[in-house]
Amino acid sequence: MADVTRTANIAWRGNIREGSGEIELATSGVAGKLPVSLPTRASEDGKGQTSPEELIAASHAGCYAMALSMVLTQGGNPPDSLDASAEVGLAEASGGGYEVTHSNLTVRGQVPGMDAEGFEKAAKEAEQACPISNALRGNVEISVNAELEGG
Repeated sequence: MADVTRTANIAWRGNIREGSGEIELATSGVAGKLPVSLPTRASEDGKGQTSPEELIAASHAGCYAMALSMVLTQGGNPPDSLDASAEVGLAEASGGGYEVTHSNLTVRGQVPGMDAEGFEKAAKEAEQACPISNALRGNVEISVNAELEGG
């Protein structure tokens, strides 16, 4: 695969407490404009608006699922289905400000001919192969919880 570049833009208006912005996935043009603001970023539900952390979670889950599909397929066990999620945490940093603290990956898969132990091994290998995991590693705690359905 050739080197690839992707671009996202944000138009932010106002101060941090009362301002808001719209994120645009410029390369693909999908998803329209995604609203973001500090009050929804810092709230538990965040309904109606996204956050940088939710976008990291989406990127990590998507990248991880593709990496796991690759690992399984290369190992001779192509998956029928993989359902992955990433939970990304944001907390106050000890020196002030905020920091992303963790990304907890969870995956459930249907993989004919594979046992639970093999699936867990592939899940860990995929985390090491995932480009988003590699970008986060060393700064953010990453965990993987893998469950083979019907295994």
